[in-house]
Amino acid sequence: MPLVQIGEERDFHPVDIIEQLAAIHEWAFDRSADDEINISVSGSWTDYHISFNWREDLEALHLACAFDMRVPENRRNEIYRLVAMINEQLWLGHFDLWSHEGIVMFRHGLLLTGGAEPSAEQCTALIENSIETGERYYQAFQFVLWAGKTAEEAIESSLFETVGEA
Repeated sequence: MPLVQIGEERDFHPVDIIEQLAAIHEWAFDRSADDEINISVSGSWTDYHISFNWREDLEALHLACAFDMRVPENRRNEIYRLVAMINEQLWLGHFDLWSHEGIVMFRHGLLLTGGAEPSAEQCTALIENSIETGERYYQAFQFVLWAGKTAEEAIESSLFETVGEA
């Protein structure tokens, strides 16, 4: 028997907030189901495809953020190593490699147990964190895929921070 009763009554659907944010920011989006929305956001390095899914049974809003990058079979082991090294540094969310499709994805979730309502600020922070994390590590993934670098070389390059402008 669960300690907390799941399925508390909510004033509005959590995905509705995401849809409102997408409309306000004029991001392309598709509400494919009541519990799912897909958003496209342009970053500095690539376009991000962000999917939010509401899981009523978990009372959780799940974010999956992918970028246009397919990992060929011969580079997957090195990408797995890179993902592990990056994930060690992250406080929020994590990267995955979807092995079936070879897609690198950043994932995160927001627990809303007991009928808690998500705020626009929380949802904005989820989106911003996923894009900022993607932007920070996109080059590292590229170094492994297209420059043939090791995970160590790639992570070292992504941690190098420049100061000022040239």
